[in-house]
Amino acid sequence: MAARERDDTGGQDMLRRAGDASVLILTSLADGSKHGYALIQDIRGFAGLQLGPGTLYGALDRLERMGLIEALPAEDRRQPYQITAAGVAALRAHLDSIERVTRAGRLRLGLGAI
Repeated sequence: MAARERDDTGGQDMLRRAGDASVLILTSLADGSKHGYALIQDIRGFAGLQLGPGTLYGALDRLERMGLIEALPAEDRRQPYQITAAGVAALRAHLDSIERVTRAGRLRLGLGAI
């Protein structure tokens, strides 16, 4: 198997090794910009997980260095972030990959398709 997995469109799943926090953050930002506390609240709402500040800000830094998110001008003391076009593409490739694995796993367990 190749070291770099590719999806059916030839795009690389950049998020495979970025970690769950990165996927959760990009998913949250997919519907609009948010600052740190709003990200924590949104992620808790849709995923039932509480990201700690160290996890959140470490992942934000990594995503920004990867070009998947960008910081917007600060509002008061809050630093909002938004997903970039590259972030949208990376999230889509990752979600497509997860969907393929989920489909195969459900079929192999005899659970049927979603």
